[in-house]
Order: sequence, then C-alpha cells, then structure tokens
Amino acid sequence: MGVISAITPFNHPLNMVSHKLAPAIATNNRLVLKPTELTPLTALALADVLYEAGLPPEMLSVVTGNPSTMGDAMITDPDADLVTFTGSVRVGKHIANTAGYKRIVLELGGNDPLIVMEDADLDKAAELAVTGATKNSGQRCTAVKRILVVNAVADEFSRLVVEKAKKLKSGDPMDPATDVGTVINERSAILFENRVNDAVSKGAEVLHGAPRKGALFAPTVVDNVPYDCELVHEETFGPVIPIVRCPDDIAEVIRISNSTDYGLSSGVCTDRLDYVSRFVAELEVGTVNVWEVPGYRIEMSPFGGIKDSGLGYKEGVVEAMKSFTNVRTWSMPWAA
Repeated sequence: MGVISAITPFNHPLNMVSHKLAPAIATNNRLVLKPTELTPLTALALADVLYEAGLPPEMLSVVTGNPSTMGDAMITDPDADLVTFTGSVRVGKHIANTAGYKRIVLELGGNDPLIVMEDADLDKAAELAVTGATKNSGQRCTAVKRILVVNAVADEFSRLVVEKAKKLKSGDPMDPATDVGTVINERSAILFENRVNDAVSKGAEVLHGAPRKGALFAPTVVDNVPYDCELVHEETFGPVIPIVRCPDDIAEVIRISNSTDYGLSSGVCTDRLDYVSRFVAELEVGTVNVWEVPGYRIEMSPFGGIKDSGLGYKEGVVEAMKSFTNVRTWSMPWAA
C-alpha cells in the first residue's frame, strides 16, 4: 500500500506491536508506530532489535508522546494510506470519524462470554473461567468478561469457581509468586470496584475478593450478576469473575450473550454438537472457541470482531497481510 500508521494499546506491549509490524514488513510497507504513552519502552526495544537485524530504518519509525497533542496527526496525515488501531471503542470511533477517506482497521474492545451448559465438565469449565478472567490481570480484550451458566448447574459451578479463585495470590507483580498483579493504574481499579458495588446494589453477591489497594484489584468472584448491569454490559478490563445465571434454554443463553454492543470472541463449554452448531451460527461474535477461553487463537487464524468490537477486518498474519495490500486485477491478450 505504501505507508501504514499503527497505534497500539498498553496490554501485551510486545504482541500488539508485533501483530502490526510483522505483516507490514512482509508486505513491504513502511510503518509509523505510536505505542501508547503508558507502555512505550517495549516497542522502542523491539525497533532496536529489528534495526540491528537489518531492517532498513526507513521501513519503521516509532514515535512516542501524548495522544492529545499528536494523536490526530497519526490519523489524518495525508501520507498515511492505512490506519490500524487496537484499543478502546471510544478511540476507535474517534479514528473512524476523523480519518477521512483512507482505509482503517479497528480492533476494539470485547465483552467476551464463557458459556457453560448443563452437560459440561464443571471442573474444567471453572478452570477456564478463572484462568480466562484473571490472566494478565484481566487486561485483555479477549479475557472472560462474563460467565453465562445455565441454572441447572449454576450452584455447583459457582462453588468450583470460588474454590479455584481462592488459590490465586494477588500482589506485587514483580514477585514471582504472584499470580495476579496490579492493573494499569489506580483509576481503572476504582472503576472496577465501583462496577462491582453497582452490581451488588442490583442483587449480585460477592463470593470472594479483597479490598482494593491502589491499583491492586484482587480476583473477585461475583455471583447472580444481572446480565444488563454495567459490570457485564460494558467492558470491565480487570480480574473480575462475574457469574450470570441463565435459564435452561439455549435460545435464552444466546439472547443474553448477544445483548451487549460487543462482538469479539466467545468460549463455550459443552460436548453437544447441536449446541455447538447453534452457537457457531447464532452468537454475534468473530470467534467461537469450543472448550477454550475466548482468548484462544493461533497467529495464522483470522482474528477480529464485529459490532463495537471492530469493522470486520481481521488480524492474524495472513488476514492482516490482506488488509495491508491492494488487489490488482490485470489481463493480457492471448496470442493464437
């Protein structure tokens, strides 16, 4: 294409940058990268490694700074042929409204469900739920943000989730014994705390947790969460483990899953092929993972969401390379 403008978020500061860089280099594009001001050092270190490995400096420029002073330049510069962004819905929609007549690839937020049906191995499902909600302190667009479990098995499943959550140690992220460290800043931790309190005021029950300490928000199991409260209706980017109890009816489970504005990924815990077929056909998401967390992916597989989670363009090496190139059709006369 020419020149790509890439903007990346704070979580997974090496992976997110690599998802933009590798396909750009593979398709012979030049790239200007702006990592978030919250975690810029990893991107700068990677750039040094690439230069040392022989990448021409003209192929990659890394710029850092406050988005309020330089963000729009990354979006509107007439030399940028494509803007690729991973981050919040708010910023993604600002880019869509500001970029003008150029290609944009937006990978935005997620509110990903893990669905547990009555035939599921509950111990395995509970392990997926706790791990999927708390890895990286829950700071992933594909983290388990809602656990939809049918009433028939909800009591036993809830017990198992609490049992596993209690085994996690939260604390100093520099301590090798810590399972769940801090979130990105105290402001975010306060937001999660407020959302949990709001859910409790609407009938939810905290089964496990600890008082917030600055930016440390411990894994928190919340049961009987109303499916439409802010905790699970918006993207809660932290280690909350919210259990939403659903009627014993797959149609209702699908309706509740589809009730938010997001549509990134999902995980389903069932061995019934008829259930799997319906989830694949009817869940409004970009990915359905059977017996895996929503975040399961391989780099060669298409990855991306719909609705407020993205415009339908996909990441993954092959799909991103398609986004970063133009298709040219040509013909020539055929001599007899």
